[in-house]
Amino acid sequence: MKKSSYHSPALVMPHTVSPVRPFPDHIPKPPYLTDPSCIAKAKSGDIEIKTASQINGMRAVCKLARNILNYTKSNLEIGMTTEDIDMIVYNKCIETQCYPSPLLYRGFPKCVCTSVNNVACHGIPDDRKLVNGDIINIDITVYFNGYHGDLSETYLIGQVDEEGQHLVSAARKCRDAGIAICKPGVKFSQIGKHISEEAGRQSVSVMPMFCGHGIGEYFHGPPDVIHFDSSYEDGTVMKEGMTFTIEPIISEGSDEIEILDDGWTAVSVDGSRSAQFEHTVLITSDGVEILTQ
Repeated sequence: MKKSSYHSPALVMPHTVSPVRPFPDHIPKPPYLTDPSCIAKAKSGDIEIKTASQINGMRAVCKLARNILNYTKSNLEIGMTTEDIDMIVYNKCIETQCYPSPLLYRGFPKCVCTSVNNVACHGIPDDRKLVNGDIINIDITVYFNGYHGDLSETYLIGQVDEEGQHLVSAARKCRDAGIAICKPGVKFSQIGKHISEEAGRQSVSVMPMFCGHGIGEYFHGPPDVIHFDSSYEDGTVMKEGMTFTIEPIISEGSDEIEILDDGWTAVSVDGSRSAQFEHTVLITSDGVEILTQ
């Protein structure tokens, strides 16, 4: 594991979070907003094999999620707040008639997760300004015509040091290594094995506390996609028609995290930076299709 060279002045801690914004009534919303019990129900049962109609729905929502992330990226600049980023996503979702899946999911107060520097994931947009040298992960999921599409990327803000650039590059390579082996008949455990091998080559570590997940008409469902090489092996294999996310969180230092008092923000215990890239993928007859490409 590479020892972190990151220093405390750039540590990110929660700032002031603005009140939850109301969302227009005419835009269809996911069922967990009115029936929270459906969250647990979605996580039970077998891995869903999607029909042709469901796959078309997934392709459409994932393309929309990609377009919104690309638009958000094009507006990033030094001095803007993560709250500004949330507002961009909020407005773009209204414009495109989709719902930002994180908003009020288990009480999350914003439309998007913005995780800066030492925040591993689930950062809540607030009034902290982005400064030169930050790295930020923007994690977008949207709900459209009954389906969720999920992706994230980590971006460099201004002039980032070489270690930070390497970390971001390594995180992308780790995600891609996990995707590359996906096809029917391959065990899900191979995803974590290949990600861990790539992390070793890049001298970074995989944060094991968070995993990928099945996705579709539900936000999170089976399977849990483990991103590290684990001795646990249940033998579950990929089958044509399965859709799920691959989203390893890669650290330049410790792989341990703690959750802050807001109940969401996950930070590295040693203050080291992390980076993450995520795609939603579909298992096809002979391989894998990246739906959020």
